[in-house]
Amino acid sequence: MTSNNIEFIEATFVESTESTVIVEISSQSDELVEIELAGESDEVKRETKALIEALKRRAQTEADSTGTLTRETYLKSVRQARELIEQRKIMEDDRVQLENAWAVIQDEAQRNWHLVMKELVDFNFRLQKAARVAWETFNHPYSQS
Repeated sequence: MTSNNIEFIEATFVESTESTVIVEISSQSDELVEIELAGESDEVKRETKALIEALKRRAQTEADSTGTLTRETYLKSVRQARELIEQRKIMEDDRVQLENAWAVIQDEAQRNWHLVMKELVDFNFRLQKAARVAWETFNHPYSQS
């Protein structure tokens, strides 16, 4: 609770077999539990509220105690993330160039394949023509004029 964020606090007594602890329940936690656990018993609601408040206090304590360290860790993480993104950008550019090169190779291979097939068809046509001429020449060795 900060001076700018004043909220209603409900005191709840949580009893266990070992000790009794007074836990202050914020209006946010109270409202959340009442909505989410509407059909549950008062004991379940009370324990859940106490758990939420304990977690909030623990998180706040951890955040306060690691302030500078957390900021340094955060900045380090941000820098590493930025560097990773920049490296991925370079890798992405390389990948795009590689894909473009592969597309050019495929186009060239396809074009060459078509040229080879055209040459093969032309050669086949010439062979057929030569075979037909040879056959005609063989069957009519001398033309009589």
